[in-house]
Amino acid sequence: MAATDDDVGWWVVGYDGWTDLDLIRARLAAGADPNSGVRIFEKPLHIAAEQGSPEVVAELARRVDDVDAEHRGRTALWMAVFEGRVDNARALLAAGADPWRLMMDGWSPGRLSLAGPTPDLFPVPSPEIGLSEAEAAAAAEAKRLIPALGDFYHGGLSLACVADVSAAEATARLEAAPADDVDIDVLYEAWWNIPDADSIVGITGVPGGCVITQPWGLTPSTPGVVKRVSRGTVCYSMYSNPKGGIFGHIARHGVVVAWEPDSAYMVPPDAVADKILAAHLYRNHPVAFCCAGANLRPADARPIIGPADSWLRLPERDY
Repeated sequence: MAATDDDVGWWVVGYDGWTDLDLIRARLAAGADPNSGVRIFEKPLHIAAEQGSPEVVAELARRVDDVDAEHRGRTALWMAVFEGRVDNARALLAAGADPWRLMMDGWSPGRLSLAGPTPDLFPVPSPEIGLSEAEAAAAAEAKRLIPALGDFYHGGLSLACVADVSAAEATARLEAAPADDVDIDVLYEAWWNIPDADSIVGITGVPGGCVITQPWGLTPSTPGVVKRVSRGTVCYSMYSNPKGGIFGHIARHGVVVAWEPDSAYMVPPDAVADKILAAHLYRNHPVAFCCAGANLRPADARPIIGPADSWLRLPERDY
């Protein structure tokens, strides 16, 4: 009986399988193509660079036709650098990958590494290759903002980060009223017992604008909210679904335009340079990503997790 694609392919390699050198070698021995065939990711070396082990990366790198082959505009080395997989990047470098090959709107793997925690990962061939003043400032702010916010569980949390709009102005745009009659402590502990809990939001002014937050629901991230507060400015929003996944909207001048990418494969091939940098700097940090997108500069996580400066009741409408 003839072998099927499943018999010789990569289908048995799960998310964690790309760290299993024996499994990868067995797949290759069975006839799996080292150059292609992985669902979604397509190229085995790319997925190994992003989530595998350096041993698997080295094994695949010596089997592929071209260690610098691109998929969706980026090489495996770019993937390793983007995801902060330094050991994988070193394995690819040893296999002959080019860290200064331009791709992704001018972001070579080497130049992208200059914005991260290991700027000395690759020898820089020329002083002219480096970060612009704006890029260096963005990288420095990420190094400040992420630890300033710290680590906290944000399942069920939603927020809207509004640039250049005060808390008072955002309140007016939402036509919201003070929620002085609400016991916020009770709301935190048992929001599901409060009939209009989804209409209660916190708001706090921060350097650069304001943050609208709701620790128990998605209201601040909805189109109806972000459209109203983003007139003449930009609003980055997110909702952390406790069942899994980060969702949200970006609105500019009252129009929802997109939810920005949070992973390497979600960065479109035609993304512009500053969007690529932001996705790299704030990967796995969606709250900081939203703050930075709106150029907000909170000193800590209080505007997000509370207590908020004010609590508001939004008018009843379809958000």
